[in-house]
Amino acid sequence: MAETKKIAVIAGDGIGPEVVAEAIKVIRKTEEVFGYKFEFEHGLFGGIAIDERGTPLPDDTLQLCKNADAVLLGAVGGPKWDNNPKELRPETGLLGIRKALGLFSNLRPAFVFDCLIEASTIKEEVLRGTDLIVVRELTGGIYFGEKFRREGPNGQEAVDTCVYSVPEVERIARQAFEIAMKRGKRLASVDKANVLESSRLWRETVIRIAADYPEVELEHVLVDNCAMQLLRRPTSFDVIVTENMFGDILSDEAAMLTGSIGMLSSASMGEGSFGLYEPVHGSAPDIAGQGIANPIATILSVALMFRLTFGYEDAASAIEAAVKSVLDAGHRTGDIAVDKSKAIGTVAMGDLIAAAIAK
Repeated sequence: MAETKKIAVIAGDGIGPEVVAEAIKVIRKTEEVFGYKFEFEHGLFGGIAIDERGTPLPDDTLQLCKNADAVLLGAVGGPKWDNNPKELRPETGLLGIRKALGLFSNLRPAFVFDCLIEASTIKEEVLRGTDLIVVRELTGGIYFGEKFRREGPNGQEAVDTCVYSVPEVERIARQAFEIAMKRGKRLASVDKANVLESSRLWRETVIRIAADYPEVELEHVLVDNCAMQLLRRPTSFDVIVTENMFGDILSDEAAMLTGSIGMLSSASMGEGSFGLYEPVHGSAPDIAGQGIANPIATILSVALMFRLTFGYEDAASAIEAAVKSVLDAGHRTGDIAVDKSKAIGTVAMGDLIAAAIAK
């Protein structure tokens, strides 16, 4: 009998609970088809935790995550909390949970379903065949550096410090090379080494680590050029590794190659197999409660969970195949539908994908 795996479920805010419910539906179907066993425990996090517990990351939620084999996260945040002080913002909870769980890398695959090429704003001949992954360093850089304000000669100044150490760059670079070895053996390291000292350290370290992976073709790309080339020649990229802020921006850009940010999954990983899995999209409060959110990014995040944390390649592939078959059959949520009048809702999409899962 399969070992029962514990999944900490954090539905979060906005459309988070809606898309997470469909992901759980898919997980339950894999239990039926493959005989795997899962146990779910739910915790509060983000804006709802601020409202109900006075903090974006309650201690019991963090402990729940530490006791689990993996974490499934919906989405957090929204305008309701935008004007809160820093310690009472949902985003502070995200930074805190990543640090507390040792999640130093964020993996964001971006691949284009042939049947969805029409949903993208990019020309078909540029887009077809796009299949890349962004490996983003997650716990260093400007997001975690010292922040303060001071009085300067021209009035108040704000300072955000970008700091990277050699060990931080080494571990994310090594992970990116390992991923490249399992894919197309091409790695683009993205920095701003012509301007930033932190980027010069980044590039020097990546070059040194590259000596251990002679089979991988390494390319150094300045971040502004990478942003342009993602739109000009996305098929030329296989694995992209970059620092925290650059990765945040570039992975959202890569998401739009797929036609909708509602299609992009992600995994936040540490040293071992433990991971936090979430869709790249936000909480979309403008459509929350309407039953029209696209659950595919969250469902594909479950496929990543099965592959990277549990080693359930059969179920991971079955989920991805189910998504493809449903899309190939012409079913669309509103964000990826050309004819909006024929769009289906969140629950209907989840039902179709769950029904399509088979060995």
